[in-house]
Amino acid sequence: MNVNIQTVHFDADEKLVEYVTRKIQKLSTFHDSILKVDVFLKLDNVVHNIKDKIAEIRVHVPKHEFFVKASSKSFEESFDHALESIINQVKKRKEKLAV
Repeated sequence: MNVNIQTVHFDADEKLVEYVTRKIQKLSTFHDSILKVDVFLKLDNVVHNIKDKIAEIRVHVPKHEFFVKASSKSFEESFDHALESIINQVKKRKEKLAV
């Protein structure tokens, strides 16, 4: 599984990248043929003082692609919400294929 982490409007520290990478590895337990995972971490409302942290996850599997986007006040929280949603999508897709 190839993991690609991109940051927009900021530079992620090592701790955040490690956190995202560690959590993404758990995806392989839900689907065994994940080809690639793209994670985008973005700062929204850069012009204003209030900055929402956005996490987008795109998972590529053969013949299908999953995408989810979540935002909150911290990257960890946004990423966790996005990861939960993507896991649910992967599980539902796998159940449909098994039937």
